[in-house]
Amino acid sequence: MSERITTPFGFETTALEVVEGVDLSGRRAVVTGGASGIGVETVRALAAAGAEVTIAARNAEVGNRVAASLADSTGNKNIFVAPLELISQDSVKQFVRDWDGPLHLLINNAGVMASPLTRTPEGWEQQFATNHFGHFTLTLGLFDALRAEGARVVNVSSSGHLVSPVVFEDIHFERRAYDPWLAYGQSKTANVLFGVEAGRRWAGEGVTMNALMPGGILTNLQRHISEEELQERIRLRGGGMRLKSPEQGAATTLVLAVSPLVEGRSGLYFEDGNEALPTTPEHGSGVAAYAQDPEAAAQLWKVSEDTLKVGEQA
Repeated sequence: MSERITTPFGFETTALEVVEGVDLSGRRAVVTGGASGIGVETVRALAAAGAEVTIAARNAEVGNRVAASLADSTGNKNIFVAPLELISQDSVKQFVRDWDGPLHLLINNAGVMASPLTRTPEGWEQQFATNHFGHFTLTLGLFDALRAEGARVVNVSSSGHLVSPVVFEDIHFERRAYDPWLAYGQSKTANVLFGVEAGRRWAGEGVTMNALMPGGILTNLQRHISEEELQERIRLRGGGMRLKSPEQGAATTLVLAVSPLVEGRSGLYFEDGNEALPTTPEHGSGVAAYAQDPEAAAQLWKVSEDTLKVGEQA
């Protein structure tokens, strides 16, 4: 087992602090969900470091407003917007068709949390369809652009993955009672497992993939959660859940995107700027063993390919 990666960064670090002194000139990045929450701060930091950034957004009008604001604040005019609705495979495939040229950073940041039971036209549960299936099709579709230059893919997961493994016997809650947190949890576990299997399949291809917990941040992601429920979840975590600002919440994403310490590594899970330790029953942090299980990772990849009819790219 490789030695655990530690960095100079921690809970209080902001995304701009991570990229201080980093030159991303000539590098191209895509940030899904880049028009809200920590996505905005991720785009800001990448643009401040000189990258060309495409905001992949559900609402292009909102995306254009954000892009204009960030261009003014960073002085980087190479911030673009492209429509992307992750729950729609047609939208994801159109984004892939429209992409031209190399891609150095793919930040799979967008997601939904603890939403009421909603099914896609295909019958898939919405959170899994958005948080995993959408990003799976996007990443594999962009693989040639990523491979052309050697690239990093970063999946924004969550400590919510500790709530549930991927329940392969009933991913879409067709036979078990729907629980929004179990659904969210398994989708976030999938974000980690995706990188584990990508690391195995793409070894030697120059493309790496890792996942992270951004921290507790109050953003639009919590729109399906009442204030009472949020406080209850904080209480269940011992009342010790410290909240981060969006600027702090985007920091670990940037660590995985730019730090030389993670060069060539895949399948890792970071929190507070450092590789996470295995979780323990006493703490609502760390990484679950089932989220780094190579057999589960391989099974998830096969299920995803079979469901989405996406051919293997490597």
